[in-house]
Amino acid sequence: MSVVTVFEERAHEYDEWFDEHAPVYQAEVAAIQRFVCTVGLGIEIGVGTGRFAVPLGIRFGIDPSRRILNIARQRGLRVCQAVGERLPFRDEQSDLVLLMTVICFVDDVPTLLGELARVLKPGGHLVIGFINRNSELGRAYESRRETSTFYRDARFYSVEEVADWVRAAGWDSLRFCQTLFGPSADWSTRELEVRDGYGEGAFVVLDASKTTTAGGHL
Repeated sequence: MSVVTVFEERAHEYDEWFDEHAPVYQAEVAAIQRFVCTVGLGIEIGVGTGRFAVPLGIRFGIDPSRRILNIARQRGLRVCQAVGERLPFRDEQSDLVLLMTVICFVDDVPTLLGELARVLKPGGHLVIGFINRNSELGRAYESRRETSTFYRDARFYSVEEVADWVRAAGWDSLRFCQTLFGPSADWSTRELEVRDGYGEGAFVVLDASKTTTAGGHL
């Protein structure tokens, strides 16, 4: 069963996860908010049901799942059914692009990042939220992929792997923050903080600014 099919068939189950795991969801939003500016045009790639775009003030989103997008549209977002490797946007149109737990579902990460570089303005920001493969949670997801509903076809990456791809696609000035510390059993019983850097938290946010044009030249 393809990733898109899973989200098509279980759109409401996916959306309800955020209510059932509210402390984790709120911590992830707080981490991303450190790097998201609402000035200018922001686009979320793999917008899902809009659970991140809405609180972050991002108005536009794309996703390959029609049913997922129906829920996002009900939350007031302007959405389009598309994939990140082939974006329906002009060159240098966007000030911000957000990828939230999307990179693990992408077949060709360098191609995706090249397309994002095309649509971002010089000085625009790429923000990626992802589970660090080298964290306890990342290792647990990897070991349970075969029995997971939503992560069966996912590929998890280390922070260093993602950062190398981002730099190769033309971004620099990378910044990081992290959340979800300690055993996951504790995440619903205490407030979850956000810290700078990476290496301790399971969930990492990478922010990078674009310094090259769509053609890759300074």
